[in-house]
Amino acid sequence: MVLQASLKSCLQLSCVLRTPKAGFRSTTSGGLIIQSVSDDVYQNLAVEDWIHDHMNLENRRVLFLWRNSPAVVIGRHQNPWQECNLRLLRQKNIKLARRRSGGGAVYHDLGNINLTFFTTRKKYERMENLKLVVKALKALRPQLDVHVTDRYDILLDRQYKISGTAAKLGRTTAYHHCTLLCNADKLVLSSVLKSPYEGLKSNATPSVPASVKNLFEEDPSLTCEMLLDAIAEEYATQHHIDHHVTLINPADETLLPGINNKTKELQTWEWVYGKTPKFSLSTCFNMVYKDSVLDVKVDMDIKHGRIEVCNIDLPEQWLPPALCSELVKSLTGSKFCPSETTTLVTTLLRVCPQDDELYSRWNLLCENMIMLM
Repeated sequence: MVLQASLKSCLQLSCVLRTPKAGFRSTTSGGLIIQSVSDDVYQNLAVEDWIHDHMNLENRRVLFLWRNSPAVVIGRHQNPWQECNLRLLRQKNIKLARRRSGGGAVYHDLGNINLTFFTTRKKYERMENLKLVVKALKALRPQLDVHVTDRYDILLDRQYKISGTAAKLGRTTAYHHCTLLCNADKLVLSSVLKSPYEGLKSNATPSVPASVKNLFEEDPSLTCEMLLDAIAEEYATQHHIDHHVTLINPADETLLPGINNKTKELQTWEWVYGKTPKFSLSTCFNMVYKDSVLDVKVDMDIKHGRIEVCNIDLPEQWLPPALCSELVKSLTGSKFCPSETTTLVTTLLRVCPQDDELYSRWNLLCENMIMLM
């Protein structure tokens, strides 16, 4: 089976091949295989939401194939500060997204394949989906040692994780999505999924670390396009449907009415960060000022991504208590966010007493507080 076009060539098309709106939404019983022509993580997650919310899956199942440019995707009930290195994401311009399913944090790039299996809730069966992926891999390369674990991961050579799973179970509709590592940047993967933040306490769902490996490392002749092709063909064969893969543009409102609002919602600070379960931060840091090193202790409670309680314990007499109190007052109620905190402290610096010594100390404290975020 050959897809209508490779993802790379699809992205270059100004007018993609796709099923008209009526046909897409009213396809008769059986199955449908669709592939996104977008590499934007928010658009592709929005397609999942749209299919879950709008498509009638009573007599049909859907396989959605998609890939993203660099992004970290966390589960619905996770804490981004606990799961990844947000400073590094900002430096590398890597997106952060929160999906609507549970599970752990994953790194996506164009060397990673994403598969979403949609069914009714009654027909939901993630083990069967993963066995289908393994069967497709074995059909493509019989020598591959791949198998599904009881945790719904796919392992290569009995020890390396090449696929992780998450799911959303609605009232009548369900979806199971999983990743497949083909040729992802493992150096970036390991660095961005390592939190540098200390002193966090949270009831958020933690990710389970695992050793990972790319299928490309096992067989350099494998490509993402080949894997997508093989999985689509196995899906079509197993479910007795046509091998046709329909390409869709996730920004097409005629095909997916309301899709752009779903995309915008997934990009908002309120969704990505504000949905973080309540957590606390209790940490100490050293400030080097002239020839001395000062210990500073900070305690915060953060709810809905905003600082609910803030205490800063400084060495006595290092700053006038009124100045420190002003900082605490400004931070309380604000977003636990470096850009918003930078704006706050910039405003406060303007009203700082015209004293070079005080100004330098105040500025140093503010810079260190921003680094906590």
